[in-house]
Amino acid sequence: MHVFVTGATGWIGSATVDDLLAAGHKVSGLARSDTSAAALAAKGAVVVRGDLDDLASLRRGAEPADAVVHLANKHDWADPEGNDRADRAAIGALADPDRPLVVVDGLSGLARDRPIVEDDVDPHGNEQHAGPGARTIVVRFAPTVHGMGDWGFVTFLADAARRTGVSAFLGDGSTPWSAVHRGDAARLIRLAVEGAPAGARLHAVAEESIPTRTIAEALGRALNLPVAPVADPAHFGFVGGFLALNLSASSARTRDLLGWQPTGPALLDDIAAGAYGRIGA
Repeated sequence: MHVFVTGATGWIGSATVDDLLAAGHKVSGLARSDTSAAALAAKGAVVVRGDLDDLASLRRGAEPADAVVHLANKHDWADPEGNDRADRAAIGALADPDRPLVVVDGLSGLARDRPIVEDDVDPHGNEQHAGPGARTIVVRFAPTVHGMGDWGFVTFLADAARRTGVSAFLGDGSTPWSAVHRGDAARLIRLAVEGAPAGARLHAVAEESIPTRTIAEALGRALNLPVAPVADPAHFGFVGGFLALNLSASSARTRDLLGWQPTGPALLDDIAAGAYGRIGA
């Protein structure tokens, strides 16, 4: 199968490209820089030059492919509305009734007082933007897709701890997050390309519920910093708003549908191993 991947050199995208190639698929990837293009070419992937704002390049990359995986995002935390607009336009350009389109999303729009399940519908999620007739499959990521080299939410928590001298948690720290290792997330995306039905909602969730206080305590041990509660989400920067959300989630139906079984390290194991810094670092 020929799979076109946007965000092909990003945190999850690079692992997805590796997994697809290892499984014998032909992969083409979107590259906006010479560095990204060289990294893709070195792996044996076909390079498609362009970026998220260049819709013609997206269509050019998708046209010869049997399936598309859309992982690119601007990640401009200061302009979330701009991120969303660009993402919606890209999804519209990539959607086609003749090939599956795997799009990714987060769980924050579905936060509630119980674990989020695959049947829960996000009326504002990416699955709504492909248009009628599209063969869309949505993969919803846990708030932390962790591993060595992660630059996501837990990295921001670790940076806040180093900046302030305390590994903090919000309120009583009982609000739970789910988690998944980067390699497990990449494998789920590949399984989705290979066998998920159109309209499927999948959860890239290995650990269903980890109290945010437990995450703060693990970071405190790794960084040799005291652990304490704070009342103001602004202490953490933009990620503070997510700490107040119950982002526990189940992946039971995803596992049943695709036979996906996470095997990567747990979040606390990655923290202890130094993925987010060590004592004295």
